[in-house]
Amino acid sequence: MDFDKLEAVMRRLALEAGEVIMEVYGREDFAVRAKSDDSPVTEADEAADALISAGLGAAFPDVTLITEEQADSHAQRASTFLIVDPLDGTKEFIHRRGDFTVNIAYVADGVPVRGVVYAPAKARMFYTRADGVSVEERGPFGRDAPGEATPISVSEPDNDALLVVASKSHRDQATDDYISKYRVADMKAAGSSLKFCLVATGEADFYPRLGRTMEWDTAAGHAVLGGAGGKVLRFDDHSPLTYGKPGFENPFFIAASPGVRLKPA
Repeated sequence: MDFDKLEAVMRRLALEAGEVIMEVYGREDFAVRAKSDDSPVTEADEAADALISAGLGAAFPDVTLITEEQADSHAQRASTFLIVDPLDGTKEFIHRRGDFTVNIAYVADGVPVRGVVYAPAKARMFYTRADGVSVEERGPFGRDAPGEATPISVSEPDNDALLVVASKSHRDQATDDYISKYRVADMKAAGSSLKFCLVATGEADFYPRLGRTMEWDTAAGHAVLGGAGGKVLRFDDHSPLTYGKPGFENPFFIAASPGVRLKPA
């Protein structure tokens, strides 16, 4: 893989998808329908997916592409692939809460090694550079001319005063019970893959997810966190979360700074 090309293409497509998404977001009304699993999808999801898929297919025609909005792609089996969630946090989008992202990632041998997470409503963009280091780029964002990008790094946590981020739309009692095992100084809620990015920047120390997620939900944020020195581990045995699983469904997991002393499940 040409990682310089990959960085440029993923970044540009994320920005272009963000423009499409924000055009729909700015309307007084937009179309929403339920998918076969009862999760919502909007015209913004579908338009962004078409744009990203066409761009990745043209740039990397020999690389397997998995995308949330194309069910046919979910039958593919590969350990190295591109994976896309064109609009992560659709519920946040529908309720106009701003915590939604464009997620594009490259998985090599089951590990997300490059990714971009772009939150257009919050004007925040995170990605792994060609050299594998994760950065946050500050706007305004030019499609072909990256702005100032600052390397990001996970926290050196105080295990007696941890900073926790949890899901805004999917928080449950099991999650709260697990968090209660820790000494927590502050708790914040965030939507979509922004939670990974808050751990990657040190704005939070860890993010536990005790609920259903798919690989397209997590791969880009996982890559960004990895490039910032963080880790994503299975909840049950604290082994690394891997990708290319049957059905692309994740087990429960914890995203964290390595300094967090994790409690058993």
